[in-house]
Amino acid sequence: MNRDEQVRPDPGLALLSLYDTALPEVYGYLLARCGRTALAEDLTAETFLAAVQECRRTDVDPTTGWLVGIARHKLADHWRALAREERGLHAVAASSEEPQADPWDEEVDALLAREVLGEQSPLHRAALTLRYLDGLPVGEVSRVLGRTERATESVLARARTAFRHTYLRRTGGDPA
Repeated sequence: MNRDEQVRPDPGLALLSLYDTALPEVYGYLLARCGRTALAEDLTAETFLAAVQECRRTDVDPTTGWLVGIARHKLADHWRALAREERGLHAVAASSEEPQADPWDEEVDALLAREVLGEQSPLHRAALTLRYLDGLPVGEVSRVLGRTERATESVLARARTAFRHTYLRRTGGDPA
């Protein structure tokens, strides 16, 4: 061991000064998207654990935005795991319906929309959240979800249709 390695402070300590200000931001980001306190708490803990590991592995200057990016990936990983679990339990039939107009273009009741979003499959919930709540372009959504752009566009079309049907059914607007 050379002398520099002996006196080099733990890079994970850089997060310590950021922790108090970043924690509410990261937790708030996750809670707003998943709507479940326990899940948001778990994902926040996973986010900070991953951040410490990344700080130790590379020479990164941690920021709140960087931590929110890690949180976004942890949430997407969670949704992917749920989707894999659902696929293992249920055979999902492909929808042959034509995509309809974007339900996000209309005025929607925010609380009802959150409930309807929570009823969607994990993959649909992830795609809609990343695209419409986080405002990511389709290319970035596809990267986060680990899919091709064409597959992501298809998932988004099916997710919008499923969301619309559920929303309209809940508001008495038709599709049963």
